[in-house]
Amino acid sequence: MKKREIDNLLAWYYGNARKLPWRENPDAYRVWVSEIMLQQTRVEAVKPYYKRFLEKYPNVLALAEAKEEELLKYWEGLGYYNRVRNMQKAAIQVRDTYKGIIPLTYEALIDLSGIGPYTAGAIASIAGKEKVPAVDGNVLRIMTRLNGDYSNISEPATMKAIREELLKSMPDEPGDFNQAMMELGAMVCLPNGEPKCSECPWKSACQARKKNIISELPVKNKPQKRRIEERTLIILSGSKGIALRKRPAKGLLAGMYEIPAMEGYKTAEEILEYVKSLGYHPLHIREAERHVHIFSHIEWHMNAFILRIDEIADNMKKDKRNDFFFVSPDEIKVNYPLPSAFAPYRKYIEGNVL
Repeated sequence: MKKREIDNLLAWYYGNARKLPWRENPDAYRVWVSEIMLQQTRVEAVKPYYKRFLEKYPNVLALAEAKEEELLKYWEGLGYYNRVRNMQKAAIQVRDTYKGIIPLTYEALIDLSGIGPYTAGAIASIAGKEKVPAVDGNVLRIMTRLNGDYSNISEPATMKAIREELLKSMPDEPGDFNQAMMELGAMVCLPNGEPKCSECPWKSACQARKKNIISELPVKNKPQKRRIEERTLIILSGSKGIALRKRPAKGLLAGMYEIPAMEGYKTAEEILEYVKSLGYHPLHIREAERHVHIFSHIEWHMNAFILRIDEIADNMKKDKRNDFFFVSPDEIKVNYPLPSAFAPYRKYIEGNVL
């Protein structure tokens, strides 16, 4: 990459950069939190979560000492909960190994839980001024288009080659350069739809534009088809509140709380029979709307039934199948993190619309 291209990119960035909260005081902790939140999540969606999270956990020591369920509650709605679990693991490593001070070198950062090459590059360059690139999907797309390169960006060799190319070209403002690349990918060299080539600082250098092959790049593997799982949610309310259940410690949404569910689409009669078998006495039942929630590799196709019960039979409390527990709507709002998969049904829980 030529110096002129770098200068053009930085000039464009200084004139067009969005005002984002994590850019106002880019210390290592703030950069780290923002980069983890921004994985798989839109900028506008992250902003309120970022503000709230920093107010509750203003530094790495506060994060290290947080209670897990409270931490998950503050992450509620962002999804991919292992991100914040790994953040806490890394915070504990920083506390125990670095006396609570986040290291600023790429090599030290890459050894922390949940911090990969991209995040390590972002923190080291923005907060530590180290001349290392931060290569993500945006950067891979930009660079393959700039170079007219048909290499498959899903292949590690392509990532390595682009990273090495950028490593040789890093300017004296590495943090600004990496953020400029992020901004260019987010605002101009778009992943979906028509890129805004007329606004691009590299329009005269871009080989894909010259050869009219922008729509062909980048080359990448086709995403795997998601598995569909049908589920029937049981929204059960009684004198003690709403029924929840804790998911297993491993697997999808590990350790999170959920609305109890049965596999497959069930009829009202099947749900009533199941609920009665657990020792509950339904007073009435009605069907709620259906929703689909998409994970990276699975789709949950959900229908739901809302039931009201009058009491719990004491002689059924030891039934191993009955792992429900009842919590008031106010407690759920404050203390029990529910995955975003259940967001369409929260009105029946927190608002007690039953």
